[in-house]
Parts: sequence; structure tokens; C-alpha cells
Amino acid sequence: MSSTTVEAAPIVYPDSDGMPMADNTQQFRAIVTIQGNLEALFRDRADVFVAGDLLWYPVEGRPDIRRAPDAMVVFGRPKGDRGSYRQWEEDGIAPQVVFEVLSPGNTLTEIAAKFEFYDRYGVEEYYLYDPAREDLSGWRREGEWLRVIEEIDGWVSPRLGVIFRCEGDAVRMYLPDGRPFLSFVELQDQLERERRRAEAEQQRAEAERQRAEAEQQRAEAERQRAEAERQRAERLAARLRALGIDPDADT
Repeated sequence: MSSTTVEAAPIVYPDSDGMPMADNTQQFRAIVTIQGNLEALFRDRADVFVAGDLLWYPVEGRPDIRRAPDAMVVFGRPKGDRGSYRQWEEDGIAPQVVFEVLSPGNTLTEIAAKFEFYDRYGVEEYYLYDPAREDLSGWRREGEWLRVIEEIDGWVSPRLGVIFRCEGDAVRMYLPDGRPFLSFVELQDQLERERRRAEAEQQRAEAERQRAEAEQQRAEAERQRAEAERQRAERLAARLRALGIDPDADT
């Protein structure tokens, strides 16, 4: 009697959960702005991986355990494209910093489930931003658990160096050097202002160069006039001497 070996079907870890990245333009803009500024912040760090809306699988063999943070930062992992973040293939390193951006459709159950996931699987810093209400909350791991950051105004992320400030009714995030997080539109506006400023500075420098050149030409013309006057005086003196008159004699 022969026996046959049945191979187990490979476990599939989908690269998509079928859910949209955002439910509205405001949420989408906030997600892209946060992810883009974080990626730019660590553009020179080969060992920092930044992603947005990427499925994170923390447990091998459990494709049902997953989340797709709106933005996440992983220190100690190389940059590069990924279909998903499979932690066991990433030296077991969990994302240290995670951002979630709320939409009006998020329920308290969904929010609680996300917090429980990040708390359980080792996130060090978790930030929850509501762009409609301009409200931001944060948690930092202390020991085994994520603990709420009591005062977010002026808070500096230990991992990112990013600064959070409450300004009037708005919440702003700043890079470690003090520059604010900018959307692509704001960044283009800034670049356009810088371009116009550079053009104005170039025109001012060109006008200054032309003024200096005109001044140099005027000085050269004055020098030539003085030289011509000197030569005329020398010719007159020569003629006087030819007539027996000493032009240098006192009269």
C-alpha cells in the first residue's frame, strides 16, 4: 500500500486589504503630507524605512493579523520597495513610529482595535490625528505598554525629533530644524517664492554689475581725458621752448 504526501498550501500574505487609503480629500492630503515629510526627513538615512498605507504582518503564519498604518517609520531596516511589511523577514523589527489619520467614518471600535494592535505588537510611538477637528493625540511606550502623552503641545518625538505644536485652533508638526511640515502645494509655493527671490537677487546683482561697469567706464574716460590734457600741455610746453620761452619760469 503506497502513501502519498500532501503538501500544505503556501500561506498567502496579500499586499492589499481592499480598503481605500482615505475616505476624503482632507484625510488623503494629511496622510500624504505626513508620510512625505517623514520620508524627506530621513532621505539620507539608508537604515530608515518609511511607508504609507502598507500592510504590516507582525506574525509569521497569521495573514489575518495585520494593519496598514497611514504612515510608519522603521529604524534599522533598509529603504526599498515592498508589497507588504512582513516582520519576520525584516529581522523581527517592528515599526517604531506609527501615524493614523482619522476620517469621519472611523468608529470608536476601529480606533480602539488599532490602538490595541500597535500596543500589542511593539510600536514605540503612536500618533492619532484628526484633520477635521485639528486634534492630535499621542502615546509613547513605557515599559510594556503605550501610555498617553499628557501634553502634546511642544512635544518632541524621541525617535523622529519631530516637534508638535498647537497654534490657535490648529496642530502643526515641525521638522527638527524648525521647518514646518508642508504639503506638496505649500512646498511648490515656497519653491516658487524662492525662485522669484533668487531671480530678483540675480537682477539686483546684474544691475549692480552694470552700475560698477558704467562707473569703471566713466573712470576710464576721465583717465583718458586727463591723459589727453597732460599730452596737450606737454606739446604746448615744447612749442614754447622752441620759441625760447621757458614755460616753467615764473612770470
